[in-house]
Amino acid sequence: MTTSRRDVPLGYLRTFLTLLVVAHHAALAYHPFAPPPATSLGARPLLWTAFPVVDAQKWPGAALFVGFNDTFFMSLMFLISGVFAWPSLVRKGCAAFARDRAIKLGVPFVVAAAVLSPLAYYPSYLATGARSGLRPFLTEWLTLGTWPSGPAWFLWVLLAFGLAAALVHHAFPAVGPAWGRLSAGLSGRPGMYALALVAASALAYLPMAAAFSPESWANFGPFWVQSSRLLHYGVYFTAGVGLGACGLDRGLLAYDGRLARRWPFWVLASLTAFVLALVALFAILRTYEGGGSGPSALLSALGNFTYVLSCAASSLALLAVFIRFARVEHPVANHLSTNAYGIYLLHYVCVSFLQFTLLGTEVAGGLKMALVFVGAVGLSWAVTMALRKIPAIRRLI
Repeated sequence: MTTSRRDVPLGYLRTFLTLLVVAHHAALAYHPFAPPPATSLGARPLLWTAFPVVDAQKWPGAALFVGFNDTFFMSLMFLISGVFAWPSLVRKGCAAFARDRAIKLGVPFVVAAAVLSPLAYYPSYLATGARSGLRPFLTEWLTLGTWPSGPAWFLWVLLAFGLAAALVHHAFPAVGPAWGRLSAGLSGRPGMYALALVAASALAYLPMAAAFSPESWANFGPFWVQSSRLLHYGVYFTAGVGLGACGLDRGLLAYDGRLARRWPFWVLASLTAFVLALVALFAILRTYEGGGSGPSALLSALGNFTYVLSCAASSLALLAVFIRFARVEHPVANHLSTNAYGIYLLHYVCVSFLQFTLLGTEVAGGLKMALVFVGAVGLSWAVTMALRKIPAIRRLI
């Protein structure tokens, strides 16, 4: 039987993206272009913050898998979060919404940044050959001059976007409904919506990508964010708010809408856009060969635009597939979805310890990645289930 709940496809898609995050981090240790293992935590640049454990065994497919994920998965997470944020904001009111967000995102961020992230990077410390033990690790950690927070960065940025939405709604209550009407008009025509999304995100991303390299991260204490993508993520969150304001049963998100009906087209568009992004990347890399000076400003801008294009196409393709096919509830999927937030918070610790445990074993990199992924999902799922038996934690995650 098809469920009448209209948020099931988006809930399942959000869970799927959480699993993609786990798989993404599981693959990094076996990336063919991963940097050499750090000699110490203090060695600059701090590449171990992105690659906590680097294994000698590689999986060539990791480069393609990680590259494809990176074009869209966090942007789509922000969009879906925006979709769910608007009904919650209207139902609770600005003050209650802001308070709820501060608790459900702010408290887990503090715990993740203060406890879980250092724990997740402990294997990075051990991989340097340093003396094991909590005290020497914390001594080195506290002298870094910075505080890596790992995947928890998503929480504080999402909190900031949510609070900004509440502030706008409080100061200009007519903006939300007007934005919903505009989104409804656009989203009834997915092609036009895609063009608008590409245009808006290009305006947000291209100047930032020109000012900051795509790999550049900025931070203040544990508050990390990818410099060039902050405004781009804001566009996707705002787009999600508009879709939430126009309704889950209308336009882009409608079960019988054009997007869902034409899902094969959007899947093909996603693959085509990603191929274009790869072509642009290879063209940029060739400019460095033989001591070259690097790409021209035009070529860099073209490469950055293909990222924007690939992000929009892949996001719409996954929305189309899940709206078309993920309409029926399943007990296992529901259980996984209920625990997805906890899995996101806890998986990084599980991933890094499992990767460290597998160092030195003569197992192919692809198989190691699969073992780490399955193990991390299972462990973080089980721990989340146990933690949610505590009422106070259950209310948070």
